[in-house]
Amino acid sequence: MTLPSSLQAVNELSIAANDGLIRYIIEGDNLRVLRALEPIFSGSVKCIYIDPPYNNGESYLHYDDTSSEAWLEKLVRRLKLLRTMLTEDGSIWISIDDREVHYLKVAADNIFGRDNFVTTIIWQQRKTRENRKSFSNNHEYILVYAKVKAKFSKAINGLPAGSELVSRYKNPDNDPRGPWQSVSANVQAGHAVRSQFYEISGPNGAIHYPPNGRCWVYNKARMVEEIKQNNIWFGLKGNGVPRIKKFLADAKLVLTPETLWLAEDVGTSKEAKKLHLELFPNHQVFDTVKPELLIKRILHIATNPGDLVLDAYLGTGTTAAVAHRMGLQYIGIDKGKHLSTYCVSRLTRVIRGWNGGMGSEIEWNGGGGYSYFKYYHSEETKKISAA
Repeated sequence: MTLPSSLQAVNELSIAANDGLIRYIIEGDNLRVLRALEPIFSGSVKCIYIDPPYNNGESYLHYDDTSSEAWLEKLVRRLKLLRTMLTEDGSIWISIDDREVHYLKVAADNIFGRDNFVTTIIWQQRKTRENRKSFSNNHEYILVYAKVKAKFSKAINGLPAGSELVSRYKNPDNDPRGPWQSVSANVQAGHAVRSQFYEISGPNGAIHYPPNGRCWVYNKARMVEEIKQNNIWFGLKGNGVPRIKKFLADAKLVLTPETLWLAEDVGTSKEAKKLHLELFPNHQVFDTVKPELLIKRILHIATNPGDLVLDAYLGTGTTAAVAHRMGLQYIGIDKGKHLSTYCVSRLTRVIRGWNGGMGSEIEWNGGGGYSYFKYYHSEETKKISAA
C-alpha cells in the first residue's frame, strides 16, 4: 500500500514488524491527515471511535476545549470524511457529554442519515457524588452510527455471558445431557393455528391447558414427541405446568448489548487516570482519558480480529493499545508532543507484553509493531524530499 508523500515515516519512533498489518500512528492535524488518507482507505475501516473535544469551556493541560461557535462545524467536516472511510457494515462511536450531545446528534443525522442511527449509550463515568453543583453529573454518552444499519446489525457481536447467566442452568433430574434451564411452553395465541390448542396429560395424570389468550408452542404430535425425549419438564413431582428444557450444551451464551454501561463493567474516568499515572509516572496525566475496558467493549461489539480501526483523536493511545492486543489493525491520528511520548511509550510496553488496563480480559504475551508517521504540508514535504 502506497501512502501519500505528505506522510513521512519516523523510523526512530517506529517498531518494525514483518506481519504486513496496518498499524499506523500519525502525528498531524486530523482534518489534513484524513483528507490524505481518505482516497486510500475509502470503504476500508470497520470501526471508528473518536473522543473529540466536548466544547465544554474548559482549558486542559494538553489541549484547549474552551467554548467555540465553530466547534460543531469543525467536527462535521471530519465526520463527513470519516463516513466515507467506513465499510458497508462499519460503525462510528462518538464520545460526548450532555452539553453538546443533542446538537451533535442532529448534525450526525444529516451526515449518516437518521435511519443509520443505531443508539445512544450511557456510560457511568464516575461512581462518586459531586456535591459542588446542582446535579452530580455521573455519566457521558456515546453516539453510535452505522454506514448501513441493516448490514451493521447483522455483523455485530454480542457480549459474552457472565457467570450469573451460566448459573441459571441446573440439572435437577440428572439428565445425561447436562445442565439445563426451562422456558415457557406456551406463547401468545394471536397467530396460532387450531393444532396448537389441546390438552396435555402430565406424568402424574394432571391435565394442562394453555392459559387464556395463549397456545402451546408446538402442535400436539410434536409435543408428544418432545415429552418422550424428556425435553418437557413437569417439575420434580410431575405436577407442574409443562415447560421446555433448554440445555447449556446447545446454548449460545452471548448477550445483546444494552445501552446502559455501568462503571463496574467498563471502568470510570478515575480508574483510567489511575492507570495513566501508573503508565506515565513522570508525565502529567490527561484529564479526559477513557478506560481500556470501555474501548475494548466497543471494539468487541463492532469488529473481528484483522479488521481495521481508526481513532482520529488518539490522545494517549488507548484505542491503539487495546486494538493491538485484540488482533486488530489500526490508524491513530492526533497532533502534539503527547503522541510521540505517551503513545510510543504505551505501545512499546504493549509490544513487550504489558497487559494492564484490561487485566485478564485478553491473554496477551506481546508481539507485533507499528509505524510512526508525521504529516507535512505539501511545501514542507518538498523540502524534506529534497534534503
